[in-house]
Amino acid sequence: MARTHDKSNRSAISHQVHLRADAAWVLYQVLEHGKSTRDVMPLVFARHHQAKDRAWLQETVFGVLRVLPTLQTWLRSLLTTPLKKQQKIIEHVIMIGLFQQAYMRTSLHAAVSETVDASKILKQPQLSGMVNAILRNFERNNVQEQAIEAPHAQANLPKWLYKKLASAYPLQISQLSAAMQTKAPLWLRVNLQFISIEDYSKLLNDGDIAHDCIPPSAIKLHNYIDVTQLPLFDEGGFAIQDMAAQLAASLLSIEDGDVVLDACAAPGGKTAALIEANPMLGQLYAIDSVSERNTRTFDNLERLGHLARLDDRLHVLNLDASDENSYLQLPKFNKILLDAPCSATGVIRRHPDIKWHRKASDIETLVELQREILEQTWRALLPGGTLLYATCSILPQENTDQVKLFLDTHTDAQLAPIKEEESSEHPGWQILPGEADMDGFFYARLLKSP
Repeated sequence: MARTHDKSNRSAISHQVHLRADAAWVLYQVLEHGKSTRDVMPLVFARHHQAKDRAWLQETVFGVLRVLPTLQTWLRSLLTTPLKKQQKIIEHVIMIGLFQQAYMRTSLHAAVSETVDASKILKQPQLSGMVNAILRNFERNNVQEQAIEAPHAQANLPKWLYKKLASAYPLQISQLSAAMQTKAPLWLRVNLQFISIEDYSKLLNDGDIAHDCIPPSAIKLHNYIDVTQLPLFDEGGFAIQDMAAQLAASLLSIEDGDVVLDACAAPGGKTAALIEANPMLGQLYAIDSVSERNTRTFDNLERLGHLARLDDRLHVLNLDASDENSYLQLPKFNKILLDAPCSATGVIRRHPDIKWHRKASDIETLVELQREILEQTWRALLPGGTLLYATCSILPQENTDQVKLFLDTHTDAQLAPIKEEESSEHPGWQILPGEADMDGFFYARLLKSP
């Protein structure tokens, strides 16, 4: 589908409240106008006050985005002429109907009637007969069982991304693409400065909330739940953070008195984890170039009690980590966490709109930005210090290749392996989506010569 970045006021909702029409409107904004689900989902959530309606909206929108190429293949076989202009939103209505029939086990009668109603709500009543016929033909002609030939469509990935992943992981591409379509679990990081993981687990058990504990601080919930209703949310007893991201704090191994930099820190999840791992650190600087995101860092750290806990040892600053002038305001550091801007291909299962917003041409731009930030943070690292390079990407260009080039061009840098199989030729630890139920993530630990 065409993607534009129209900055006009197309995000205003003008139709009356209707679940399926609202879901189609979100898809239209995401796929036709380049909006993020993070921006537009709250707009439709605000129209629906029942938790079950909000859950249905998220399940449906994210579900369609996960299997979009399959739905588009089916739609092309059923729709003789593509819809254009203001009618284009009806294609998204139809895909919701197809998704309901194929993946949600909704009855034909319900899927047809609800989808037809949505087309009328979206002010396209003249197309309701076509919508009815397409959904009935989908079942009558057993379209769901027809083979999809294109490998990228079988994998439900953009063609460019499928090619990159198939090249990087030829033996794992089927497993990898399947994992990227699954729903990610909800992970918590217990704030060990507030409560032990054992005591927090007891609170969850008291509330009949099924979960697994992975010491020292990770908890995986068996079912999704409104996190604001979990025990000790307001008191700062835990944060939401995938298990893969939680590993950063332990891998950096902060010691008492260390001066630490969290580059590209917002919204502060890993900043908080660093504090919880060792609140006896000397000074902690968390920088990000976007002031709005730094506001989120402040809010998150305040809820967890860390603003008061570190007081004047904590510095949240609006600085660009790629700009050498930013470091004129900063000290030199014993430890640096560089969670670099990346393609986010490792968290697609959690944010499925990423794969439809990201383009092949974005990758080289990101690689260059990562290289610039890595260079600047390295200069800010004291001799004998440690830099942990991290991304939520699974593309070698951003990860292994990036670190290998850095090691090849910096004689004062050496690899501190996280895994035994690492080498200067193949540095870093690549976690793939679904591995131990984690998001896709990459870590490489570098030591600066004394």
